[in-house]
Amino acid sequence: MLIETPTDSGTSETPTPSARRRHEDAPDTAALFAKLATLEEGPERDAVRDELVTAWLPMAHRIAGRFRDRGESVEDLRQVAALGLVKAIDRFDPERGAFESYAVPTITGEIKRHFRDRMWALRVPRRVQELRNKVRVARRELTQNPGSPEPSVADIAAHTGLTEEEVSAGMEALESFSTLSLDAELSAGDDGYSLADTLGAADSSYDVVIDRESAKEGLRRLPERERAILYMRFFEDMTQSRIADRLGISQMHVSRLISRSCARVRDEVLGQRATRRGPGGSAAS
Repeated sequence: MLIETPTDSGTSETPTPSARRRHEDAPDTAALFAKLATLEEGPERDAVRDELVTAWLPMAHRIAGRFRDRGESVEDLRQVAALGLVKAIDRFDPERGAFESYAVPTITGEIKRHFRDRMWALRVPRRVQELRNKVRVARRELTQNPGSPEPSVADIAAHTGLTEEEVSAGMEALESFSTLSLDAELSAGDDGYSLADTLGAADSSYDVVIDRESAKEGLRRLPERERAILYMRFFEDMTQSRIADRLGISQMHVSRLISRSCARVRDEVLGQRATRRGPGGSAAS
């Protein structure tokens, strides 16, 4: 990266090559890159590659420092930047310009991907993350002057060209970078309760209702005697022996009829569910 040096008059003019200077952490490694491009895979190429990584690592650390105080440790950011540096060295073509011009956006992009993909406590769609970034930048630009009021959703939408719905989604994502512990207290009083106390639990009664409604049609299609046996067994809580005595049949026969009737109703219900799910759907067990 080239930095212009101010003239004595304080005005910025188009600098000549002699008026330009490189960052102190941007070494002259053109010869090493030219050599790397000619080497095949092997120990010699690995040694040249390692030498390039060592030479440019201070620049990668400098870029990582730009992202400090964003919820990630500097050491982790430096590791991500080093990974981006290695990728830049492996992909760089010496014939297409200066390495620094290629490496800076490569390393910066690697760090930004790290924040995008690893730093969210919950996985958020990339589109929502992009909306969050646009809203964050717009809010900063709209409030950069002292005394500027907090911009409304409509103000941000007009500034960014987004719809108000998209701005609202981005603003919600601004508060969703990290999660709140379920043990966090929601009340400061003595009777304070945690977020976990406000969460509902699965109600097994819903499953009973679904199963009961699903079985109704199958039960209606059973022969009258089998419906009567099921009613006496499961609604009047009669034993198989009492049912057998009432109907004048053996207990073993009652047992077979109950098993056959239940299996028939169950098979009909599962068949209906499989039909509703369509091809490829798995039937409930």
